[in-house]
Amino acid sequence: MEMVPSEENQLVPKEIENAAEEPRVLCIVQDTTNAKTVNERLTLNLPASTTLSKLFEDVAHKASYVNGTFDLAWGKSGDMGSLDPSSEMSLTESGFEPGKRNFLQLTDKDGEQPQIASDESGTAGSSGLDDSSQERFIGPLPRDGTVGCSSDYSSPSYSYSSILNKSDTGYVGLVNQAMTCYLNSLLQTLFMTPEFRNALYNWEFEESEEDPVTSIPYQLQRLFLLLQTSKKRAIETTDVTRSFGWDSSEAWQQHDVQELCRVMFDALEQKWKQTEQADLINQLYQGKLKDYVRCLECGYESWRIDTYLDIPLVIRPFGASQAYGSVEEALQAFVQPETLDGANQYFCERCKKKCDARKGLRFLHFPYLLTLQLKRFDFDYSTMHRIKLNDRMSFPEELDMGPFIDVEDEKSPQTESCTDSGAENEGSCHSDQMSNDFSADDGVDEGICLESASSTERALKPKSSLTFELFSVMVHSGSAAGGHYYACIKSFSDGQWYSFNDQHVSKITQEDIRKTYGGSSGSRGYYSSAFASSTNAYMLIYRLKDPSRNAKYLDCDDFPEHIKHLVQREKESEEQEKRQREIERNTCKIKLFCMHPVKMMAMMENKLDVHKDKTLREATEMAYKLMELDGVVPLDCCRLVKYDEFHEYLERSYEGEDDTPMGLLLGGVKSSYMFDLLLETRRPEQVFQPYKPGEVMVKVHVVDLKTHTITPPVSIRAYLNQSITEFKQLIAQATELSAETMRVVLERCYNDLRLLYVPNKTLKAEGFFRSNKVFVESSESPDHQVTFTDSLLWKLLDRHGNTIRLFVSLPVQSPGTNRTICQKVGGDTEECSEGSKGNRNSVEAILEESTEKLKNLSLQQQQGSSTSDSQKSSDTSDFEHIESPSPSQEPDSSSVSAVVAVDNRELENRIREASGGSGGGAYSDPETQFPGEERSDSEVNNDRSTSSVDSDILSSSHSSDTLCNADSGPIQLANGLDSHSITSSRRSKANEGKKETWDTAEEDSGTDSEYDENGKSKTESYYLYFRAEPYAQEDGSGEGGQKCVLVNVDKRITLSAFKQNLEPFVGVTSTQFKVFRVYANNQEFESVRLNETLSSFSDDNKITIRLGRALKKGEYRVKVYQLLVNDAEPCKFLVDTVFAKGMTVKQSKEELMPQLKDQCKLDLNIDKFRLRKKTWKNPGTVFLDYHVYEEDINISSNWEVFLEVLDGPEKMKSMSQLAVLTRRWTPAQMKLEPFQEVVLESSSVEELKEKLSEISGIPLENLEFAKGRGTFPCDISVLEIHQDLDWNPKVSTLNVWPLYICDDGAVVFYRDSTEEPMEQSEDERNELMKKESSRLLKTGHRVSYSPRKEKALKIYLDGGPVKDPGQD
Repeated sequence: MEMVPSEENQLVPKEIENAAEEPRVLCIVQDTTNAKTVNERLTLNLPASTTLSKLFEDVAHKASYVNGTFDLAWGKSGDMGSLDPSSEMSLTESGFEPGKRNFLQLTDKDGEQPQIASDESGTAGSSGLDDSSQERFIGPLPRDGTVGCSSDYSSPSYSYSSILNKSDTGYVGLVNQAMTCYLNSLLQTLFMTPEFRNALYNWEFEESEEDPVTSIPYQLQRLFLLLQTSKKRAIETTDVTRSFGWDSSEAWQQHDVQELCRVMFDALEQKWKQTEQADLINQLYQGKLKDYVRCLECGYESWRIDTYLDIPLVIRPFGASQAYGSVEEALQAFVQPETLDGANQYFCERCKKKCDARKGLRFLHFPYLLTLQLKRFDFDYSTMHRIKLNDRMSFPEELDMGPFIDVEDEKSPQTESCTDSGAENEGSCHSDQMSNDFSADDGVDEGICLESASSTERALKPKSSLTFELFSVMVHSGSAAGGHYYACIKSFSDGQWYSFNDQHVSKITQEDIRKTYGGSSGSRGYYSSAFASSTNAYMLIYRLKDPSRNAKYLDCDDFPEHIKHLVQREKESEEQEKRQREIERNTCKIKLFCMHPVKMMAMMENKLDVHKDKTLREATEMAYKLMELDGVVPLDCCRLVKYDEFHEYLERSYEGEDDTPMGLLLGGVKSSYMFDLLLETRRPEQVFQPYKPGEVMVKVHVVDLKTHTITPPVSIRAYLNQSITEFKQLIAQATELSAETMRVVLERCYNDLRLLYVPNKTLKAEGFFRSNKVFVESSESPDHQVTFTDSLLWKLLDRHGNTIRLFVSLPVQSPGTNRTICQKVGGDTEECSEGSKGNRNSVEAILEESTEKLKNLSLQQQQGSSTSDSQKSSDTSDFEHIESPSPSQEPDSSSVSAVVAVDNRELENRIREASGGSGGGAYSDPETQFPGEERSDSEVNNDRSTSSVDSDILSSSHSSDTLCNADSGPIQLANGLDSHSITSSRRSKANEGKKETWDTAEEDSGTDSEYDENGKSKTESYYLYFRAEPYAQEDGSGEGGQKCVLVNVDKRITLSAFKQNLEPFVGVTSTQFKVFRVYANNQEFESVRLNETLSSFSDDNKITIRLGRALKKGEYRVKVYQLLVNDAEPCKFLVDTVFAKGMTVKQSKEELMPQLKDQCKLDLNIDKFRLRKKTWKNPGTVFLDYHVYEEDINISSNWEVFLEVLDGPEKMKSMSQLAVLTRRWTPAQMKLEPFQEVVLESSSVEELKEKLSEISGIPLENLEFAKGRGTFPCDISVLEIHQDLDWNPKVSTLNVWPLYICDDGAVVFYRDSTEEPMEQSEDERNELMKKESSRLLKTGHRVSYSPRKEKALKIYLDGGPVKDPGQD
């Protein structure tokens, strides 16, 4: 069989007819006409002489489309266009390459989707294919891979002679939900069992007695009917699993097919109680055997009867290296008695003593359907892992069970008659081989019972009565950890074997069945299983050859009446589903946006599903209801327009096309569209303006140089071929400004401001695109004469683009806050508290007046405008009007500054004064350490730095409309769109998914040296915008009297300048408080890089100020953990502290001691503890008292160290010594001793052994050692340590491979080589294994052996599991 590569680079079988004469062409077709099929591939393997017209026919047949309603095009860009469906050229003449993958795309024809071929026409078409067409490889390759299961279709070790469609096999597959291949295999086997299927059909469901959803027999009945009558290629099993009480998580649990068989049969028996089918399972599948023990001295026999549903056959006997070669050999071993002698002697009731005895099993009754389970899953006690035995075990097509009946006289006089059914002795019959979940039923026995038959009757019994015919082989492919099940089943109607592999059903041969025997082609002796194929038979089902009982499948005409009604209902349901699919194929699905007039004034998003034949008017009504505008806006005040959400661009409106079908307007039904729809709204007195294709959208912001304000946007539409002069006239009409003195500035991207000064240049030449933003100013001020980059206009726009708004939470009790502010501003300290209220009122009055002024200005700029804008923009605009109030509104400067920030010039002077070292009486001593210094949250999470690229992205996202809106009054356009609202909406969406990062101090110099020794700025060269005002938190988060400040600041300001500007509000100098950035999950990270800007911050970020001394130059924040080498958790956090460059280790210990005493209750002597390096959880270099930080010890920001309490004086005296943590392993006790530290003078292995021999008493020649693995404490199971570690490495020094012990803190295990491991029984070993697994799991270390965590397979008869309310 030749193999060719599939699209997934797997090998797939390729049938070749006359391979020597003609090559073949592999075509891989992607169906791009539908969103559901775009990820699927159709694979065709055709003779190279096939014509293009024949290719189109085959693709139509494979895809179930009507030929002529679709196009085929080359799949790779740069290739030729569409193929000619009427061409008689061969594939090779048309450019196809034999032996290679030829990619094609199936596309719409003339903008219309392909027509689906009806089931009738499809069937007729398939039957009408000529023989050569049927022989061509057009079969259903697995196009939709199943998670967790490997497909044998692509396995080079397993091939099928042909892969056919459902129309050829006549059988329907089952869809794999995720990992339900085991369920599919069993269901197909039961379906192909005539006696089971017919009995299931004869059962009638009473809907009045049970819910059909939870009825297992009813759902199985429905499934079997669909398997028999459906025209689909495969059907779902979700209804069946739902009746089991399973949820979707069960689909991801793979179980054993034999276990499922037992549990399902048990559930069916429970459901069928008091019905004709009550004993169906026992009648078909249950057999009986005798478990006996016979005394070899007196012949006395004790026995009991056990029942079984399947016979488990051992593949390889325990301890043996050779497997049984066949099922017959394994059956013979199953009934082979064993002799109980020696310590295992049997106590004979008759002899009244222990005697030698013979124990065994005898088959008394074989079921009608004989199930054999090949026990391929075993446990390897040498590796302590589950394994799969892939040894070869052959099985016959016809199995004669006659030789396995013991004909010796069971009713001898010495035999005790024991009629125990075995119901209470589960597993008593060879518990290692037999599993009995069902009690025996002494009712009707429909099978062959030889217990009650006489010897004469048995002798006269024809041999054929014990001949069984194989009809189902359930195959497992994979390992003990997981794999894939499928079933090979013989149909009793035609004797043909079929492979039921989930949704794929295909014909197979006897040769394919023989390949499931397992094993390998060559002989490898003991290791044969390891090199064998992992695809082999796991369960075999035989049926007794008895013409009087062998049933045939019920034909549809012979169905009971209730089944015929069910068939009709299912047919109607399938037709309805088909109609629904047809509707889905003709439904346009497109994004819909709407600026809702009421709901938070935000851009709402939804999905509009509209049939392609619906008119625009009907679609508008659907969108109107979808956006919940009923009662808010009249329907006739809404319209749908073409919209580009990414560029916030209104592409066109659809005037006069209310009756046009949506399919035409949208360009047909597509899987995705390159544009969106916007539901526009207007007020009744307004009129919609038309949007013509080719227009560009421009948002115009008016800048007032006198008041330093920027208005909300006015939207206008222009053409790219318009000149700048024409564009100015257009703006003048919309804003009532003078075009002669107008300056127009285009913001192409963040911080890219372009003055449009060439009159005849077109908008396209200036860089206009679909959606643009411009700033205009029209006045006769001298600012026109100044170079643009030096003008006031440029400064205002630059500030506008770089200003962000931050919410700053101040400490709950800022010491001297009010006093500091009043004194700094120069106000009277005695009147400060009383004056604040009056001052605040005066500010509010100014706000109201300036707001009203802007409102009037905005209303003049556009008539009939509505009022809508985001609250954020309204708030940010308030401070703009306060900054430079008109003379008539200007209040006393000191009263404004007491509430808001101080004036720009005053701040600038104050910063210069601070640089000179003048502190001011209100400032605390910079060196003062606050006793209430709070611990940074960064002890849990280290800070992360933001790259310049990320900073640019973050800052550019809010470069527009930051400072432009007034409290009054955002201006809403007639079309319901507002530029700032849309931008804010997009910005918030962008920031929701962005994981922001901020400052770290990872440089070797600790924090940046922007402060001098007094913490004052010495590099601030120019003033950047900063404005702050008190803010009341609406969410109530500011509890306990916590104060908040709303800060509008230029994000190019450095952290040091930002902190200095906050000093009046915090009440202490910038060196005495810390800045923490608050993230979405309320995690806080300290910002410590003083010379970095706020460029990574964005609008509405939150900042928390905490009191405590900020780090000065050369200082580092250090986290101290205690090292407890012999504790279950060896790493325990103690305190946060500060180390300084040039400090010795002894000095740091001295500063640490009082902190440990106060916060951790650790009263330590300076000579009784040490500090050492910490690398994650591993202890490292021991720091000696005379070591100096940054000279002898490298230190960095957010550093971590271990503190280790010593039992005696410090043994480490120099850096040349090596401290090793050693631990003795005592195999005789299966125990690890506590850690002991050994200090070596060199890296000599001999010295290490001598020291270990000295502390343990083990003779030097018997001492062996091994290096621990993993992270400290290098935990390992005591069951594995003796053989898993690399004991006694052949090296002379420790610093070479494979040890590489070059630093303190390495873990070394050692043992006495003459000490043998403790002998343990299997029970003791299992108990120890459980304890070790529990211990290692608690410590969080790797567990080499862990029993497979399988979820128990359960079927819930009441429709679902009952959850324990106390269960977590």
